[in-house]
Amino acid sequence: MFRMSESPHGEHGRTPTRAERWAAFRRSPFLPATVLVLILAAAAGLFAGSYTYAMANPTPHSIPAAVTGHYDEPAARRVIDGMEKSLGASMKLDAYDGRDAAVRAVEEQKVFAVFEVPAGGRRLTLDVSGASGATVAQVLSESAAKVSRATGTPVVVHDLNPLQRGDPRGLAIFYISLAAVIIGFIGAIQLSVHAKELNPVERIAFIVAYAVLGGFTIAAVVDWWLGALRLPFAESWLILALTMFTSGMVFTMFNTLVGRWAMLPTWGLMVLLGNPSSGGAVSWPLLPSPLGTIGRWLPPGASVNAQHTAVYFRGHQHAFPFLVLAGWAVVSCVVFVVWRERHPGGRPTRPAHAA
Repeated sequence: MFRMSESPHGEHGRTPTRAERWAAFRRSPFLPATVLVLILAAAAGLFAGSYTYAMANPTPHSIPAAVTGHYDEPAARRVIDGMEKSLGASMKLDAYDGRDAAVRAVEEQKVFAVFEVPAGGRRLTLDVSGASGATVAQVLSESAAKVSRATGTPVVVHDLNPLQRGDPRGLAIFYISLAAVIIGFIGAIQLSVHAKELNPVERIAFIVAYAVLGGFTIAAVVDWWLGALRLPFAESWLILALTMFTSGMVFTMFNTLVGRWAMLPTWGLMVLLGNPSSGGAVSWPLLPSPLGTIGRWLPPGASVNAQHTAVYFRGHQHAFPFLVLAGWAVVSCVVFVVWRERHPGGRPTRPAHAA
């Protein structure tokens, strides 16, 4: 009896070509999963590297300071020159007519310290400002003590504006700003996953809603519950809410422009670059020069700047950090609304035609 061969034949038995295997792999979930593995591995190294580069070994480059009195006296020059040599940085000195004007410059955050030199220059007073930057005040105080011993000229150090008791290292403002930034864009990510059908106005409205509530919660926990910072509550709440909204809209903008990979530019801008350069953990004069310049123009740096002034320099608030936050928010909203058809979310606004 004739028996048909059981060996494979036809298309089902043919070994796929390399091009066919690659095409099948591209259509499978394994390609994005593999890309994510590589991206996450690189992101881990970049995350550690960016924070280590900015914060592990803070080094001063140029420290703005005020001088009053007879600062050209030889003894005073020896101390100031010795401090520059000890710090490995230049002291950018601005002369003021009197102590009151110099202290006002500290309050306006134009300078980080005040050198007061009486006639004869035999005894100097160095007024630092812990609230202006704890790390800057620390390196100035340590350098002054070292140079005082080396030159034999007494240097008396005072802290004009010390940090609050619940925030001895000056990091609480950095932490609350970091929380607002990260929860801000994570909220937008979650809306894109769990509320994908939201239309543009609805999406913006819900980002506003969680930003307002989230900013209130952060401020309430830090001030009312933990007592770590005494906040000017309404102003701090506004700054946190604006930060969360801006962060959420930045992700929404990138989600419109690059789709499912929006997390990459958002993480790079807000976390890898923005947070280390914000001046929150390490003051701007101690950051690598490019970071100290760029940080002021990014949302995390603007948030830290505004919050820092609100908490420690009340009555001297600047418009610049609010303009930076508002600028990023407006640009993100405009991009999202103008190119809303490219956003992966939304739903039809017109009723479907009858079949």
